[in-house]
Amino acid sequence: MTLSKDSVVESLLSLRQSLSGNVPEPSTVPAFIDTTLAVLFPQLCPGGQIDKITLSSKLDELYGYLVRLCRSVVASDAELQALGGAFIEGLPGLHSLLLEDARAICQGDPAASSVDEVILAYPGFFAIAVYRLAHWLASRKVQTVPRMLSEYAHQRTGIDIHPGASIGRSFVIDHGTGIVIGETTLIHDNVKIYQGVTLGAMSVDKAMANKKRHPTIERDVVIYANATILGGDTVIGAGSVIGGNVWLTESVAPGSRVYHRR
Repeated sequence: MTLSKDSVVESLLSLRQSLSGNVPEPSTVPAFIDTTLAVLFPQLCPGGQIDKITLSSKLDELYGYLVRLCRSVVASDAELQALGGAFIEGLPGLHSLLLEDARAICQGDPAASSVDEVILAYPGFFAIAVYRLAHWLASRKVQTVPRMLSEYAHQRTGIDIHPGASIGRSFVIDHGTGIVIGETTLIHDNVKIYQGVTLGAMSVDKAMANKKRHPTIERDVVIYANATILGGDTVIGAGSVIGGNVWLTESVAPGSRVYHRR
């Protein structure tokens, strides 16, 4: 047994050395997300409201988590410090954006008793919040970390939003399980989507990596459960309603009503 084990150890060491070990710490992802949300929302902060000194300490803690996550993927200490500073300074704007999302979810769901309930308990809100964190980092060309954040939210909620997608204000996810939003999707303001919706690509060819592969959803659109909308040239016009189980690979005009019929 010892000889066999020693052989396996040597083999594994050799294999591991062929791979880069200089990567972000996966264990830091939940702490970074939870601390960010605790700083932004008393509903998600142990003990609720906190004083000025405690909040300042929380910001230092949050800055430290961001540095730990991004150190291996940012070129220099100066760039890392600039990134961390910009993130902390941008928190009030992020709070406003997320509060709009929470209010839109509450207003659009008769089962929601309050904005507090949405922030505390709705997986759609959590997935949107993590998306907005991941998108902020992705838009600043941070590698790997945005996908780690989005995949953590995917694991927790069953909602898969690529951090490269562009999503406007007052975004609503109702229920949410099984939603997929691809990297080059563009979603305008006041859009609502239900569980099982796919905003995907017509092709998964690697040569398409730098092209727009996913649809554009204009403002005030509702997309019902299990609808599939594919293609980078596909545009869903403003104010349209896309019914459940619809399969779309071409654009529809503003104000359209599209339904699946047997």
